Amino acid sequence: MTVLRLAYESLRSRMFTTGLTIFSIALSVLLLVGVDRIRQGTQVGFEGTLSQTDLVVGARGGSLPLLLYAVFHIGTANNDISYASYQYFAHHPAVLWTIPLSMGDSHRGFRVVATDDNFYEHYRYRGDHSLQFAQGSRAEGIFDAVLGSAVADQLHYHLGQQIVLSHGLQASFLKHTADPYTVVGILAHTATPVDRGIYITLWGDEAMHLGWENGAPPLTAIPESQIHKSDLQIKTISAFLLRTKSRMSTLFLQREINTYKPEPLTAIIPAFTLEDLWSVLSAADVALSLVSGAVLVVGLLVMLTALYTSLNERRREIAVLRTLGLHARQIFALFILESSLISAAGAALGLAAAYLVLFAIRIPVENRYGIPLAMVGFSARVAYYMAAVVVAGALLGFIPAIRAYRNALVDGLSAG
Repeated sequence: MTVLRLAYESLRSRMFTTGLTIFSIALSVLLLVGVDRIRQGTQVGFEGTLSQTDLVVGARGGSLPLLLYAVFHIGTANNDISYASYQYFAHHPAVLWTIPLSMGDSHRGFRVVATDDNFYEHYRYRGDHSLQFAQGSRAEGIFDAVLGSAVADQLHYHLGQQIVLSHGLQASFLKHTADPYTVVGILAHTATPVDRGIYITLWGDEAMHLGWENGAPPLTAIPESQIHKSDLQIKTISAFLLRTKSRMSTLFLQREINTYKPEPLTAIIPAFTLEDLWSVLSAADVALSLVSGAVLVVGLLVMLTALYTSLNERRREIAVLRTLGLHARQIFALFILESSLISAAGAALGLAAAYLVLFAIRIPVENRYGIPLAMVGFSARVAYYMAAVVVAGALLGFIPAIRAYRNALVDGLSAG
């Protein structure tokens, strides 16, 4: 305990240098742990976005683009699929429920999603969490709209407010001004891409595009009062989610959808496609980890430099300690303890900072970019990082400790 107390007091007497060294190690650990926690938090967030959905179905194309635009609202659909094909599989004997999705319009940077009551009834995220309303209720009328929590918060919209949707996903001067929508509901916060959507009915999507068959607004706008559900016909949707009655039938149904003769379709299993996404991103993860590791090495070398360069200044201190009865071996242990304390303090400070940063950026990242970022706890990988930092610090402490040991012996002989 005496040597430990001496190590602590010695570091305290050099508070400025010690603080800078701890700070440099903490920054390194912050980067190393932060990259790992953000990676795992993103994975957990993405995986929790959609639950209890066995297949995602869209037009023939790549698996990743289909998953990204249908579930995470990233990107666009290559083609639409016919509503007749959707109806065929919605009434398939192996299917328990389906959720149709039609996307192609936006409002002030937020995506508009046309769907039906199945979305509110069956959509699940993070296990068995269902969609709840913070205010109002689901869209039922042709020109009703439900807002995700992020839309309502950022645009300061409220129930009863009328909004005009834009044609297309990018900022467009083409707007559906003739058919404003009335906000009838606001969904509770889910920390998923659902928060960044504006939800209307499939009938509302068709009504909004009456006369837009050529991609341009009609010469004479059709007023809302003259549009009735009986006059509308749903022709296409972008994609749909489904759950089978039995997990055993998922693969058989997937094959049936992928070989569907009337129309080229693609059915993907969300969990498997997410694995493909992580494998694609694994190279970037390794690269960031290597960079973070290199920064950590630099931080530890800063500690080594600070301890080593202070040896000449501390020869008098070591001589006094020898006079007080400390053995050269205890001087050796003193320097090992100092380097261990510095690395441990830097590791602890960096770990705490990493979690604070993750907590601080989580909501802004979700709201601005629609990327779900979950708060994740301590993991074996982080524990390994912390142990590696402390052990590496202790091992680097051997370099100044050996020289201090030799100095103590030489000074002791000289004094004799």
